[in-house]
This record gives sequence, structure tokens and C-alpha cells, in this order.
Amino acid sequence: MKTNLKHIANIQTGIYAHTVSLGEVVYLQAKHFDETGNFFKTAKPDLQLNKQTEKHLLNNGNILFAAKGTKNFATQYEAKNGKCVASSTFLVIQIKNEFKSKILPEYLVWYLNNPRTQEWLKAKARGSSIPSISKTDLLELEITIPTIQKQKVIVKIDNLLKKEQSILKKIKLLKEKNIQNLLISAINK
Repeated sequence: MKTNLKHIANIQTGIYAHTVSLGEVVYLQAKHFDETGNFFKTAKPDLQLNKQTEKHLLNNGNILFAAKGTKNFATQYEAKNGKCVASSTFLVIQIKNEFKSKILPEYLVWYLNNPRTQEWLKAKARGSSIPSISKTDLLELEITIPTIQKQKVIVKIDNLLKKEQSILKKIKLLKEKNIQNLLISAINK
């Protein structure tokens, strides 16, 4: 099944707010994520809870899409990360109730991060100093929705790929460290 994102999800923009040193909720910004959208668990609550922030609290399964800047990634919000509000850097995607049984949030995150989709999105970006992908353009994105079973397989394979990449990165760092130690040992003899 193919459809536009606007048919299966609602999108709202994150908010602009001033942070404080001791807050009640985390004001999520791009700096709280690595280049692939992994959340840094060190983010501290830096926003007061009030009427505005309360109505923008993220719900489990919301998808954050970094629409501003050169690092356009999608990531799924997990309630275990505490109460959070998305900054205006993000568009918050929520799958419509009637589609929750047809599309996994994890699959939609994978689809948005897929290189082909990223190419399409980058072509839609506007702005010279800080490129931005509009909510309107994101809503027009065509999404291919396979069966839930296929979605689960795709997500599982993608997770294994990410795990492999992480392990290979660690191996490379350990190799480099080992070689540097050997070189230091060689000049100290």
C-alpha cells in the first residue's frame, strides 16, 4: 500500500521556549541526539511545566523529525526517557488511531531515515543558512506500507545493521588504540 504521510499521521511543530537551569521536563533539541538520532540519556530537565508545555508533552510512540539544519533524522520518543517537549527544531509525528494497527512507529522512523527518503527530503529543504523541511512537504511524502510482518522484519534487520556498525566502530577504535600503543612501545625501546 502506498499513501502520503498526511493520510496516516498528524504532524505538529515543536515549540520555542526559554530554558531554565532546574526544570521539570526536558526541552528536546538536536544537541540531545547523535548523528543517527540516538538520544543522549544525559539530557537534564530544563523547562518548567505550565499550560503551554503540558499540552506539548510527548507521548510514547511519537516520532520526532529534525526538520531544521543539515542533520535531518527521525527518532521515536520513548516514555522511559522522562517527560519531554520537542523544540521548534522538530516536527512531531503521531500516527492516526485508524492506522496504528497498520504501521509501526519504528518502521516509519526507518522509512524517514532511509537514504532514498532523505534524498527526497533534502531536495525539498528551503533556506540557505539553515535549511528547513516544511511540515507541508513532509505531509506530502509518499510512504510505502507493507504488511506488519514485513515491517517487523525490516525493523529487525535495520537494528541488526546498526548493532553491527556500532561493533565495527568499536573494533576500529580498539585497533587504532592498540597500534598507537605498539608504536609508542617501539620508540621507547
